[in-house]
Amino acid sequence: MEIRDRIRELRRVPARELQPNPRNWRTHPAAQRDALRGLLAEVGYAGALLARELEDGSLQLIDGHLRAETTPDAVVPVLVLDVTAAEADKILLTHDSVAALAEPDHEQLAALLKDAEFINPGVEELLKGLMCQATETAEQAAMEREEVVIPESWQVVVECRDEANQREIFERMREEGYRCRVLTLS
Repeated sequence: MEIRDRIRELRRVPARELQPNPRNWRTHPAAQRDALRGLLAEVGYAGALLARELEDGSLQLIDGHLRAETTPDAVVPVLVLDVTAAEADKILLTHDSVAALAEPDHEQLAALLKDAEFINPGVEELLKGLMCQATETAEQAAMEREEVVIPESWQVVVECRDEANQREIFERMREEGYRCRVLTLS
């Protein structure tokens, strides 16, 4: 399979000059905005936004809408892609969605969370949620893996005419030394 490199260039562009994609389907809740502000304050930009060049020379975002919106006065790194509008739509639809399919390695995640220190409360909330989610997933996976061991036993179910007959058979079997239980189904 031949894989094309669609990155034309890396540009540094004032965020306010980037046009949001009118087909962007993602919304950004307050917790995400707070976490992003905190990460940008503590770490800074560590990844490029994605955009395509329009006929008039302007850049239209494909990925990075919240980063551009959060830092409108910053000059941000932008990977300018050589893609059509239809291809941009495909990237817009799948870029983060494919990344979201990744599953956590719970031991690695726990180690990272233990060692990472952040000052920003928005980031701390994000990490607490991540840890809770990972813990729940790990517990659920462990429950699904647990085998229920049923000890070997041999039993006889006897259908009786009525309650009196059930009592009579139960008492007779106990007198003969069998361990018995009464079961009534309605």
